[in-house]
Amino acid sequence: MSASVVERIRERLAAALPSELIEIQDDSALHAGHAGAREGGGHYRLTIVSTAFEGQGTMARHRMIYQALGDMMKKDIHALAIRALSAAEASRQSN
Repeated sequence: MSASVVERIRERLAAALPSELIEIQDDSALHAGHAGAREGGGHYRLTIVSTAFEGQGTMARHRMIYQALGDMMKKDIHALAIRALSAAEASRQSN
């Protein structure tokens, strides 16, 4: 199930946000036994680079991601650690 959740996260984000990079790490195994894990929701770490984030603050970027993921945030995803960068920010960090 976990691989399909990761792929669905990737598909939804790619469809909603023009992305140069989408990296998703499934950390669910680190949280086995946690209440959210028992209810079926996984723990994920996301790094995303998108031109849509230009001029947007952290909260706005997170809202864009949550909106793209929609109902997955209620059932499939219990926790999501987000690193959301604009293309310019990602370019500066790689130099």
